[in-house]
Amino acid sequence: MVLINIIAKEYNLAPDKVKNTVELLNGGATVPFISRYRKEMTGSMDEVTIGNIKEMYERLQALMQRKDTVLATIEELGKLTPELKKRIEGCFDPVELEDIYLPYRPKRRTRATIAKERGLEPLADLIQLQQISDVKGRARSFICADVPTVDDAIAGACDIIAERVSEDEGARSTVRNMFKRSGVLCSKVVKGKEADGVKYADYYEWQEPVARISSHRMLAIMRGEEEGFLRMSISVDTDMANEQLFRRFVKRFSPVRDIMEGAVADGYKRLLAPSIENETRALVKQRADDEAIAVFAENLRQLLMSSPLGQKRVLAIDPGFRTGCKVVVLDSQGNLVHHTVIYPHPPQNDREGAERIISSLVGSYAIEAFAIGNGTAGRETEDFVRRMGLGVDIFPVNEDGASVYSASPVAREEFPDEDVTVRGAVSIGRRLIDPLSELVKIEPRSIGVGQYQHSVDQGKLKERLNTVVESCVNKVGVNLNTATKQILTHISGLGPALAENIVKYRAANGDFRTRKELLNVPRLGNKAFEQAAGFLRVVGGTEPLDNTAVHPESYSVVVKMAKDAGVSLEQFIADTELRKKVVLVKYVTDKVGLPTLTDIMEALNKRGLDPRDKAKVFSFDPNIHEIEDLQVGMLVPGLVSNITAFGAFVNIGVHQDGLVHISQLADKFVSSPGDVVKLGQQVMVRVTEVDLKRKRISLSMRGL
Repeated sequence: MVLINIIAKEYNLAPDKVKNTVELLNGGATVPFISRYRKEMTGSMDEVTIGNIKEMYERLQALMQRKDTVLATIEELGKLTPELKKRIEGCFDPVELEDIYLPYRPKRRTRATIAKERGLEPLADLIQLQQISDVKGRARSFICADVPTVDDAIAGACDIIAERVSEDEGARSTVRNMFKRSGVLCSKVVKGKEADGVKYADYYEWQEPVARISSHRMLAIMRGEEEGFLRMSISVDTDMANEQLFRRFVKRFSPVRDIMEGAVADGYKRLLAPSIENETRALVKQRADDEAIAVFAENLRQLLMSSPLGQKRVLAIDPGFRTGCKVVVLDSQGNLVHHTVIYPHPPQNDREGAERIISSLVGSYAIEAFAIGNGTAGRETEDFVRRMGLGVDIFPVNEDGASVYSASPVAREEFPDEDVTVRGAVSIGRRLIDPLSELVKIEPRSIGVGQYQHSVDQGKLKERLNTVVESCVNKVGVNLNTATKQILTHISGLGPALAENIVKYRAANGDFRTRKELLNVPRLGNKAFEQAAGFLRVVGGTEPLDNTAVHPESYSVVVKMAKDAGVSLEQFIADTELRKKVVLVKYVTDKVGLPTLTDIMEALNKRGLDPRDKAKVFSFDPNIHEIEDLQVGMLVPGLVSNITAFGAFVNIGVHQDGLVHISQLADKFVSSPGDVVKLGQQVMVRVTEVDLKRKRISLSMRGL
């Protein structure tokens, strides 16, 4: 219960609700399931709060295991006193725990351990008591073969004192707070690397307080250091740090003041400062990682939840110059029905042949939309198709990660007889039909929305992005009879093995007629069914509630409502006005509360799939194709292509995205770009600067 209370206090939550949530998590329930179907137990916590509880509980459990290790190690040394044991057991700060453990932790041979081996610890104790005036006289008794002189004896004793200073909890806390409050991060260029590292030129002579450095600057400097162009350091005022430590360790009228101050200063410079600097670097890096991962996660969420076109027949084009444009035709389910290549651009310039092929395909397959990749030759291909005037909507599609998909095992399994170019074009077309279903096939880190995703903690990034994917898939729900193995993998309670079993069962037995039929799938038991069923839809099946977000465990409630209203279940589900007359409190029981009943009614009002808006047609300014076409002051339409902590990048159709700095996003103060713009949003922007040499475009949305 101790851990429960710590979590409850941290997030200002009711302990009993936290306890219920932890018990559900330990019982195998997923975050989406708990958030959606266990509101009474959690007090209607959202996914973010439940995720925070899960993360903190796991962190505290890891701390408990670490405490066991610490206690066992100190006990083996024979130094575990009742007071020390009580202190360790009551410690829930990982930094404080490591400070307590530091003097007992096994370490490599140091100058201090060598001095101890030479029998100099008693001399160190005498000096540290600061009561003797004739240190050299006392030191003579420690001279031996390994300690030939008095000065060697005193130096060895000072090494022991220096290490004690560096391991002292209070000293570490004092210096740690100094680094936290007044530490300064400096970066300098590595001598001789000025020309090669020009992309880091802003940081050749950079200095900034640690407490204020932004995530993107920290990650940029650390990447420059990793690549060998920059050197980074974090420091505080040495004199001020020494003064603080002297007050702690040196008595005011000590007869060995000079020796003690020398030992303390050595302990700070050689041991304590480097240790706390490394600790501070790790802390600042973690903070920068967390901010960057949060931005990436939110961008991914927006991308996965971006508007689908829906079930339309699509002609998708993966543009190219020399190798041509790969063209595929997809049916309304996203199945590949035809593919070819056209060469409307240099060097071939076969526009007439390309027009003939495109016109024929549009007519033969009754094409309802074009999906055109936004990479190389994307704008030129879009203009080419638009000028044909075929009367079919044209959609630019972000193709980041399409090449990763096309060479993946998933793509090879789907299209074993097609090459990577065809698979890439198919992916572009399917992204228009349903972005979520297609993008879940790609490693989230390869999608390319965010900042410095390759510089952050990769384990933490992967875990966070997988959580986002799971959240989005379960929020939308999937059609059990059309869902791919990849998207089923992310459904609450399933995973790769059960997803594959579902697909195999469907192939062998035909479409599912009810959700209950899932229990016939090999290895899919009651627990997995409980977790997954509410997020799976059976369209056109024998049970009308199977095409809603109502969980099977609540079907009886809806049946009772329909019976009380004197209508069939089908009539009750179809009649919105009839449902408005239902008095929900009449159906409250000890197991079903108002939150669940309210959810049930909302689910009946939103039958079927998809809370997402439909895709909207967009077109770039027809007079702008290259960066050279831009002039300061122009107003142009664009699509938000990426969001970072410092602003938003906007695709305006010139092969180079422009930056709307955070200060230019609105006429008011903006704390986070995500508060103003969303990924894929259609915006109007003003061109404020064009740097042709560096290929940089500055944009503004102020006043618009």
